[in-house]
Amino acid sequence: MKFGMKHVLALAAVIAITSINTLAIAADAPGKAAAKPDAGKGQTIATQVCAACHGADGNSSITANPRLAGQMPEYISKQLANFKAAPGKKAERENAVMAGMVAALSPDDMKNLGAYFAGQKPKDGAARNKDLVQLGQKIWRGGISAKGVAACASCHGASGAGVPSQYPRLAGQHAEYTETQMKAWRSEQRANDPLKMMRTIAAKLSDKEIQAVSDYIAGLH
Repeated sequence: MKFGMKHVLALAAVIAITSINTLAIAADAPGKAAAKPDAGKGQTIATQVCAACHGADGNSSITANPRLAGQMPEYISKQLANFKAAPGKKAERENAVMAGMVAALSPDDMKNLGAYFAGQKPKDGAARNKDLVQLGQKIWRGGISAKGVAACASCHGASGAGVPSQYPRLAGQHAEYTETQMKAWRSEQRANDPLKMMRTIAAKLSDKEIQAVSDYIAGLH
């Protein structure tokens, strides 16, 4: 069968219209919605994997291990992801114990854990070093202008409650844990802070200043 020029042009037009419609349908088709974090599943994992070190509800009684109750869910899931190394690469946050804990966790598991711990009520802590509490309060509220250190409260809030999705909750955190992390930031042993914010701040603080602000944080609520 022979086709004249009109038939060819008509066929071409049909093909073009069909292609455009196909692309339009594909563009309009909604993508698969991301699953919402499931705190119930997070609780199951927390009970099986996290409770021994962080407490079943995230209120760790071991001062070397952070309290997770009431923490920002995004912060928790980010830290868990940072502990997990990609094949052939180092983890962004190196810790032998946590590397083992997160090895079998999926991204959804991490989000579920974040949702669970964020929903738990944090217990109040207490500052213990009376000699340093005033210095800690001064650094928290006003920073150290002579060293170019901004007030901790400017990012983490006056009460240490943090800012959702941006800065973690610190109120009531164990002083020992906070002090250890501040020194890790200072030495750059820990380096998973965006834009080197915490490393820059910690580098300007003395041991005494770190101890003071860490103890003050423990008493915030």
